[in-house]
Amino acid sequence: MSISHLKRKSRWRRSRLVQVQTATLILVGILILSGIVVALWFAGEQRISQIFEQVNTLQQQPPMWLQVPMVTGKYLLAPTVTLFMGVLLVMRISPQPRVWSRRIVVGTLIILTLRYVIWRSLSTLNLVNPLNGVFSLGLFGLEMVMLLSSTIQLFLMLNVKDRKPTADTQSLAVMDGSFNPTVDIFIPTYNEPTFILQRTIIGCQALDYPNKKIYLLDDTRRQEMVELAAKLKCEYITRPDNRHAKAGNLNHALTKTSGELIVVFDADFIPTTNFLTRTIGFFQDANIALVQTPQSFYNADPIARNLGLENVLTPEEEVFYRQIQPIRDGADSVICAGTSFVVRRSALVETGGFDTDSLSEDYFTGINLSAIGYRLIYLDEKLSAGLAAENIAAHATQRLRWARGTLQAFFIKSNPLTIRGLSLIQRVAHLEGLLHWFTSISRVYFLIMPLLYSFLGVIPIRATPAELMYFFLPYYLVNLAVFAWLNNHARSALLSDIYSLVLCFPLALTVIQVMFNPFSKGFKVTPKGTVKNSYTFNWKLALPLIILFIATAVSLWRNLGMCMIHNEWVTTSSDTADKIRGIGLGWLWSTYNLIMIGIALLILLDAPKPDVYEWFDLRRVVKLDIGDKTLWGVTTIISEAGAEIALTQNSPIDLIQNTPVHLEIAEDNLQLDAEIVQTGLNNEYRTIRVRYTSVGLTQHRRLVKMLFCRPGQWKRNKTPGEFQSLLLIFRILLKPRIFFDRNIDISPLAVAKV
Repeated sequence: MSISHLKRKSRWRRSRLVQVQTATLILVGILILSGIVVALWFAGEQRISQIFEQVNTLQQQPPMWLQVPMVTGKYLLAPTVTLFMGVLLVMRISPQPRVWSRRIVVGTLIILTLRYVIWRSLSTLNLVNPLNGVFSLGLFGLEMVMLLSSTIQLFLMLNVKDRKPTADTQSLAVMDGSFNPTVDIFIPTYNEPTFILQRTIIGCQALDYPNKKIYLLDDTRRQEMVELAAKLKCEYITRPDNRHAKAGNLNHALTKTSGELIVVFDADFIPTTNFLTRTIGFFQDANIALVQTPQSFYNADPIARNLGLENVLTPEEEVFYRQIQPIRDGADSVICAGTSFVVRRSALVETGGFDTDSLSEDYFTGINLSAIGYRLIYLDEKLSAGLAAENIAAHATQRLRWARGTLQAFFIKSNPLTIRGLSLIQRVAHLEGLLHWFTSISRVYFLIMPLLYSFLGVIPIRATPAELMYFFLPYYLVNLAVFAWLNNHARSALLSDIYSLVLCFPLALTVIQVMFNPFSKGFKVTPKGTVKNSYTFNWKLALPLIILFIATAVSLWRNLGMCMIHNEWVTTSSDTADKIRGIGLGWLWSTYNLIMIGIALLILLDAPKPDVYEWFDLRRVVKLDIGDKTLWGVTTIISEAGAEIALTQNSPIDLIQNTPVHLEIAEDNLQLDAEIVQTGLNNEYRTIRVRYTSVGLTQHRRLVKMLFCRPGQWKRNKTPGEFQSLLLIFRILLKPRIFFDRNIDISPLAVAKV
């Protein structure tokens, strides 16, 4: 690390307290001022009350152009039907978003969003009294946070980048050897199991690029890591302390290595053999400092696994890598994601190395590179795969760390909103990323809102059915129709709502904590390589959802009862009419929340994971030698520990457990000794499941290369559309995994499709 950089770090540490106090004081000041206004309003302070009375009068008398046309209900549906059919036609002509189709759809959404915001702000706020007014304004404000975030995304979608054609061209110089920079591959590790690191190192050694060195960066000074590096013949680096966690580990390695380019893979990420061929060609442009690729996962994330939908739902990160990163690339604001990226050493040294001021060292390292004029680009190709969090607690730990690390932006020098050197469009793109975490607070508020209808008589939205049909319905249905299409079928809107609900309470709490005490918690590694033989329920995460589920259930029946009572009244009172409509909307809202909370509670019931190895749906012709007999078969599933084989001929001998077998997979030049552990039938074919009895290093290299390193093997699945997602939701509720999937043995719970 340079002396000048150390001096800058020292000055920064001295000023951090001032920056933390400034940001926190601004937030506290806003809260105090708002509280004073609300208190004066409740106390009946004349001037404050008059202001809100005037605003309420304007809300009840919106401009003529914002009023519903005087036509019957079926004609009010005309805008919705026309727009809905229009976007369906565009998506039918262009199944994948193209420049023209994306701009038509995005332009339509932006117009509908602006129309909706104007209607919400000028016609729907209920300021008739302080109680209604506070919650109405609160709902409106938090809704606007979400709409601002989504609208920024829409604007960024107008300029999406696709780097694949450029990668095709630039890779030619790498393949013919005319561009051959030295590459150092860093694999930082803290406490990951040896078997996970072994396959990562083997995968890196299998890369089709000769001018590379692989470094195992051990931050726990374990003897087994020393032995692993010696066994696999890779470089080993450790350090005397764990200062600055992963960032400090990487920075220490910078001082011990000299490669022109640096590649970082987390301990569980394995590259395909063409990773370097496809990425380092971009560095022929001296202005490019970093190339980020997507994170793929060879196991199901805990949400999909706990719901029994491993081969249906895509991992949560898919939306980020399919939609967010490409639009960020168009705004020159790509996010460095901490693994599966290549960075230019000289540019990294120029910024002082990996950023150590935050838990999200990757994110702010990228911002620092952008701030001094370098470009970060995103190649949207799945060139590596790693382990997703293996249970819901690990999933929560990871997400809360991301939230805390990102929001520390407000308190450090690398704040993308204030750091010198970024353009306006870059700052706007980063603003969207920061706002994303605040939407968790909005999500909690939306869950609580129906309770206010029921128990406090609060009506936060004042709107007639005709107004909802004319202003809200077109906005909502068009968004619903194009949601999956815009994110390249990574997630439906309904399933996204479930994913956001699971951790909304701890995320909202984390956001608030960070804004008041941003550096209270340190880096915590996500545990990997775990085994669990029974169902376990995460009571800590579930408690607020259980309480909310009970309260929402009570409010649902209360609202239904009140609706039935009010429907018997005959009245012309506008206040009573508002109350009836509010209660009706309240019980519909409560019903939706109950369904979603119920699914969230099922997600918090972790399914067993009895095998540390992942099994893959992979077909390979296998020759089996059993004694003096030879049989032929085809693998149905296979892992690093065993395989299931469908025999293509009748066996002349009895196949029983513990029978020794010699396997030969000629396509991958792989021979293994095994023993039979199970027999069965699969579509009328006799099957045997075998466990390898001994796997040497050469054999393990071939296994890893076959299972993890084949170019193009990590496919992108399409998530079901909205209607199919609705059916899935009812299937989840009616057939919970714990009741209908109890027969768990050594077979995989989820077979990865490749």
